[in-house]
Parts: sequence; structure tokens; C-alpha cells
Amino acid sequence: MSDANSTPHVPNAGTELAKERNRAAEERTLMAWIRTALALIGFGFGIDSIVAAIQQALGDTVNPVRLTRILGLAFVALGTFAMLYAAIDHRHQLQRIQRNDLVYVSRRSPALIVAYSLALIGGLAFLSVLFSPLLRLAR
Repeated sequence: MSDANSTPHVPNAGTELAKERNRAAEERTLMAWIRTALALIGFGFGIDSIVAAIQQALGDTVNPVRLTRILGLAFVALGTFAMLYAAIDHRHQLQRIQRNDLVYVSRRSPALIVAYSLALIGGLAFLSVLFSPLLRLAR
């Protein structure tokens, strides 16, 4: 038996197109985060490779700042964290689009977290370069 008052659900074309635009925007955002994360990871490997090449070329005559390896690893870790955070956030946003839960909710910005982390890493790198001559003199 069919109910005379029930009508089949016909999706609203405007709503469905808006959901598709939001999904495409989420894809572009994820791709931007992937590029950012890969740049951070590549920069970390680059720092470590350059320092290793300099140390190998000059032997033990020059002792590079030991914090450069930590700095390189920090960039790799930050890039990896940014990639994972972006992927989790992307999946969460797609789920919100799917269930029509598109009410604005204030949330923590991944870009702001990465910016603060980069500022911290940059500050530590600056301090290590600034104080490395004093550490060599103390030996």
C-alpha cells in the first residue's frame, strides 16, 4: 500500500550544487595543505642533507651546530603533522557536507597552528645560530 500523502524525496538542485561546490573547495584546500606539508618535509630533509654534506666534505675540522639535525627533523615532523591534521579535517568536513550539517562552527585553524609552530621552530633556529659561536668558545 502506498500512502497518498508521501511523496518521493526529490533533491533540490541548488542545494546539491552548493554541496558539490563545497566538496570541491574542500578538495582544493586539502591539495594546498598537501603542497605545504611536502614543502615543509622537503625543507627538513634539505637542511639535514646540506649539513651532512658539509660535515662529510670538511671532516671533523668543522663541527656544525648540532641543532641543525633537530631543526631538520622539526620541519619533517611539522609537515607530517600538518598532512595528517589536514586529512582528518578534510574527512570531517566531507562528512558534514554529506549530512547537511553546514551550520558555521568556530574551530581551530590548522594554518594558525602551523604558523605558530613555524614561528617557534624559526625562533629556536635563530637562537641556535646566534649562540653557536659562544658555545664553541666555551669548549
